[in-house]
Amino acid sequence: MLSVLVIDESESRAGEICAGLALAGHQVAALLPSALDLSGRVEALHPDVILISTDSPTRDTLEHLAAVNAAMPRPVIMFSRKADTAMIRKAMKAGVSAYIVDGLAAKRIQSVIQVAIARFEEYQALRKERDDATRKLSDRILVDKAKGVLMKARGMDEDEAYKALRKLAMDRGQPLVEVARNVMEMADLLL
Repeated sequence: MLSVLVIDESESRAGEICAGLALAGHQVAALLPSALDLSGRVEALHPDVILISTDSPTRDTLEHLAAVNAAMPRPVIMFSRKADTAMIRKAMKAGVSAYIVDGLAAKRIQSVIQVAIARFEEYQALRKERDDATRKLSDRILVDKAKGVLMKARGMDEDEAYKALRKLAMDRGQPLVEVARNVMEMADLLL
């Protein structure tokens, strides 16, 4: 059973959504009339999924979603009455995993949730892969700069400088990148 945070300005439509979620075997964590204080509510409730039903998403709603996506990412499903391509792109950029046009049918809730979760997980895996690659590249650049400092200061060739960094890392029991960072800090101090 998933915990779902529902946001809908229409009470009657929200009732249908909550009933559909209950029939699909999910729990409604809370029902909010707007996305104001969305970060606070997500932090307090820890929902598995956020479901937003709206006639058309506002800029404020998308900003609140982007903040949640940056700090506490969750699968987000948005049901809207408008099929505005620019708005769909903005919503997806803000962290919406599934953008459904023309309202919500209770019988489709479970499949829509499954699609949103699958897309969210795939996006999170890609995001992690990107972050790891960025970090590795940054670490590699830092090590190369530290080698350059050693090559210049001690007249070493590249292989000797790398071996010196590696030996220092092993002697100190530190990661190579940390030793390279220390070398760069000392070079900044001395040069």
